[in-house]
Order: sequence, then C-alpha cells, then structure tokens
Amino acid sequence: MRTGDMGEVRLEQTAGGNVAPGSGGLPPGTSFVWFVMVMGCLTMFGPMAIDMYLPALPAIGADLGVEQAQVQMTLSSFLIGYGAGQLLWGPLGDRFGRKLPAAAGVALFVLAGVGCALASDIWALTAWRVAHGVGACAAPVIARAMVRDAFDRDRGASVMSLMMLVMGVAPMLAPLAGGMVLDHIGWRGIFWCLTVFGMIAGLSLLTVRETRRPVTGARVGGGVLANYMLLMLDRRFMGYAVPGSFVSAGMFAYISGTPFIYIEHFGVSPEQFGLLFGVNVVALMVSNIINSRLVLRHGVDRMLGWGILATAATGAVLIVTAGLGIGGLWGVAVPLFFYLGALGLVGSNGMAGALAAFPHMAGTASSLAGALQLCAGALAGGLVGVLTQGGSPLPMSAILCSSALAGLVAHRRLLPPRP
Repeated sequence: MRTGDMGEVRLEQTAGGNVAPGSGGLPPGTSFVWFVMVMGCLTMFGPMAIDMYLPALPAIGADLGVEQAQVQMTLSSFLIGYGAGQLLWGPLGDRFGRKLPAAAGVALFVLAGVGCALASDIWALTAWRVAHGVGACAAPVIARAMVRDAFDRDRGASVMSLMMLVMGVAPMLAPLAGGMVLDHIGWRGIFWCLTVFGMIAGLSLLTVRETRRPVTGARVGGGVLANYMLLMLDRRFMGYAVPGSFVSAGMFAYISGTPFIYIEHFGVSPEQFGLLFGVNVVALMVSNIINSRLVLRHGVDRMLGWGILATAATGAVLIVTAGLGIGGLWGVAVPLFFYLGALGLVGSNGMAGALAAFPHMAGTASSLAGALQLCAGALAGGLVGVLTQGGSPLPMSAILCSSALAGLVAHRRLLPPRP
C-alpha cells in the first residue's frame, strides 16, 4: 500500500507482473517520485515539439525559399497529427498494455524528428510533421491512463497535478532553448535536439513497469467506435471532459492572441512578452502544487467546481477590463494570470474524473478527453486568429470569457450530483 507521497508506492503483484486498474498503487518496487517524473516527461512531447521550434519559423522559410504561410503549415500539420493520433493510441493501450503503444509512439516521434531534420523542401517537412504529431501524442495519452491504472480518482488527480509541474518546464524553457540552438547550429539542429529528447524519454519509459493487467469481463480492443460512442453517451464522462475542454479552449485563445495583443497593441518587447508568458506558466504550476495537496482533502468534484467558477469569474473580469480599456496592459495581464492559475484546478481534476468510471478502457477515455480538448482549443485559437485585428484584446477576451462560461454551464448541466 502507499507509504507516503515521497516514498514508494507498493501493491501486491498480480499475474503477469501487472497491477489491477484503479487499484491504488504502483507495481512493486516502483518509486512514486520517479514514476511522477517519468509520467511528467512523457507529457512534454507536445509543448517541446511546438514551443522549441517556433523561433525557427522565419529561418525555415528563408532556408527553404517559401512564404511564411507555407511554413505555418508545418505547425498546422503537426496539430492535425497530434489531434488525430490521440484517437489511435488510447485503444491500442487498452488492448496491448500501456508500454508497447507508448514505446511505438516515441519511436515514431524519433523517426519523424530525423525526417524533419533532413527534409529538403517544405512539403517533406510538412509530411514529416504530421508523423511527428502522431508520434508525439502517444506518450501523454498513455501516461494519463497509467496514472488511472495505479491510483483512485482523487489520488490520480493529485498525481496528474504533480505531472503538470514537471511538464511546466517545457513551455518555460523550450522557446529559449530553441532560440539558442537556432543561433548556433540552425533550425535543423532543433529537430535533432527533439530527436534526442524523444530517445531520452523512451529510455525513461523502459524503467517503469507495466501498470495494466488484462481485464476479464470487459470488452477491450474490439469495437473501438462502439467504445467511443459509449463514452460520448455517458453523462458523467462528458460532465468532466466537456467543461475541461471549454476551459482549455480559453487557454488556447490566450496562447494564440497574446503575442499580437502584447507586442502590437501594447508595444511590449519580445523579451518582456517572454517574461509575461513565463509568469503565467508559474501561476499554472503553483496552482497544480496547491491542487495536488487539497484534492486529497476536498475531492475532485469540489476542486473542479472551484476551478471552473474561478475561470468563469476571471473571464468575466477580463471582458470588462479589455472592453472598456481599464488598466491598459495590466487590465489584460492580471486577469489572464488568475485564469491560468485557476486552470490548474480544472485540468487534472477534470481528466481524473473523466477516466475514473472506465478503468477497463482508461486509454480510450484518455484519448477522447484529450481529443476534445484539442478540438475545442484549435477552434478557439483559430477564431482569435481570424477576429483579432491590429492586436485588439477584445476578440481574445470575448472568446476566452465565452469558453469559461460555457465550461461553467456544461459543468452544471452535464455532471450529475454524486450520491
């Protein structure tokens, strides 16, 4: 049984050396701290593969002799692969165990990274980025399922918050590292670095034992579409997954809109923008620390409810301050700081709640919840890009506020009260 947050988590071994789903413990001899670090590392693939190469977009266009719009396709193609791939890896993880599909995804990521580094034209780079995205999404999808295998709902939310702390390093350091690599060895060096990261993450995965055992009495692996339909028709699953997706859409609106709002509208330098962006990442990390402790006392439902109320409140404040021009830059930056902080109470708790009712197909549930978040985020980010003119903060604020309020309504309407 669990012996403490920073010690080892043990459980009796079942046949095949695996652990029953949702059993409340890790495989024998598994360090809790190391497990969290490895799972956090596995969730880094998306932020690393996006944020690290963003500084290189102009250099890629200049080197390959193409317009910036064509270079932007490499980002869109990655996101397409990342979103579509999520629906693939979860069911594979339910059928074949967690580690094998995760390792296959990491291997694809490494292979595609080599292809990106060696691409001779923009079309080859775009195609390899699709494969890059498909490979990148395997690890985070499987990591969430592995947490569900080993821990109950509230403890799983706490562990996911700790994973977010590890993952938070990526958006803070990846753009800086990408810029340094770009200056010294060029844009292709960024993809070589991502390839090395994938290899290190793959080696760390090998140190963690399989968490899932074969489940009897539940149909897993066959009827994937039927399983997805079952999840979409389940009110409790959607009650956790949909509000979290709406709130995450607000974060994507923030990511898409703030570079133009801060730099073009408020005249912030790129260096100052990086500082403001990093401060908000710190807010998200601090809230995850708080959630990792309080969720064990108050439970997933209460913490999720508090988080969704906080995001709706800060979204409402933002639309007022941005619409009326109150406070200038700080009238936008301060509400965003608290929104990102409140998001730390929503993401982990919503995901843990969504996976809790389906331990026999936690991979499929993780895939669908992740895909819903990405689809909502892509829509919100796209709307911000289309509607934002001259860096005005109003479109981003309206979309973020609408997303937060939609999350609040969905939470109240879809999630039935627990008995």
